[in-house]
Amino acid sequence: MGLDRVGEVWRRLGVDTPFPLITVGGTNGKGSTCAMLESIYHAAGYHVGCYTSPHILRYNERVHIDGAEASDAALCEAFLAVEQARQDISLTYFEFGTLAAVWLFARSEVDLAILEVGLGGRLDAVNIFEPSCTIVTSIDLDHMDYLGDTRESIGFEKAGIYRHGVAAICGDAHPPQTLIDQAHHVGADYRQIRRDFDFKVTADGWRYENGEGEAIALPLPALTGDFQLFNAACVIDAVRILQPVLPVSQDQMGMGLRQVALAGRFQKLQERPFIVIDVAHNPHAAEALAKNLSQQPCQGRTIAVFSMLADKDIAGVIKVLRSHIDKWHVAEIHNGRAAKVEDLVACIHSEDAVADIDRFGDLSEAFAQACLEASENDRIVVFGSFFTVAEVMQRHS
Repeated sequence: MGLDRVGEVWRRLGVDTPFPLITVGGTNGKGSTCAMLESIYHAAGYHVGCYTSPHILRYNERVHIDGAEASDAALCEAFLAVEQARQDISLTYFEFGTLAAVWLFARSEVDLAILEVGLGGRLDAVNIFEPSCTIVTSIDLDHMDYLGDTRESIGFEKAGIYRHGVAAICGDAHPPQTLIDQAHHVGADYRQIRRDFDFKVTADGWRYENGEGEAIALPLPALTGDFQLFNAACVIDAVRILQPVLPVSQDQMGMGLRQVALAGRFQKLQERPFIVIDVAHNPHAAEALAKNLSQQPCQGRTIAVFSMLADKDIAGVIKVLRSHIDKWHVAEIHNGRAAKVEDLVACIHSEDAVADIDRFGDLSEAFAQACLEASENDRIVVFGSFFTVAEVMQRHS
């Protein structure tokens, strides 16, 4: 693995990227950060391209232009251009899609492109492009087969998106030293939350503050969760840094935060019974989900519709959320990497020997039964993977 192949195909495509790029990496919070950036710059009237991953229901979700999903025709045109340029060079699924997205942004003459790192940072396909600003949202244990099994090794990989003289924003208040060292090594303009900029909750919203004495009063983001303010503070820091090239007013920042939406992040599907879906698939994301559940208690039971991939920290996720779950509906994801039902059940029982668990042939059946069992005072929480959420959303829609 490396950047030589994807870099060569991009050279063959012969496309320039004269617009500013914001590269967003991190373990959790990348999607929310990209969505807030996209919403703010769209509210400011800019022609914005945004590339994220993975998708939930349609590939088109990955590529946005001006807040709308790219059309099938536009994506096929971009895929064809990459296919013709690559010739004998092999590309991964993500590399192919990354080149197609940025090719489409260039053809559409966007004013700004927001690129989410798919995995790690240093060797990610997004990293062939030179950013105007970089953000690493958080650093935690995930994708350990590729990035290493410590925060230090993972921090080094994620810091690979930092560049000399370019703003290197970190939304983790306690990042591994490797990330800080790498930022200094490349000569990046390193900026860390709680040190160089911060936020404070106010009676009617929140306030961004930085070391230069600047304060910006803003409404709370439409995305649920206190942790979203860490992401929002990084976003406003980036917007402030890019003001000379992409001016945005305080009102436009507020409008973007109020209007932001992102599928699968504590997304409410209905009220009674309360049904929420969340793509939480590692312990750090599970902690955020647990906090949201605590802050929005229900009068009845909480029924989990749950499944995960086998290469994730299943025990870690269950340990965080077990005290919030009264009944588990467990099934296997339709994916080659899926954890077996018996392994999921064993992990739950290892954390709670008397846990109430029902097994199902698939997630659609598990969700349907949860809906039948739930009273109007109960709630159903679907979580564990993007694939878990996708299978349930397909049924619910």
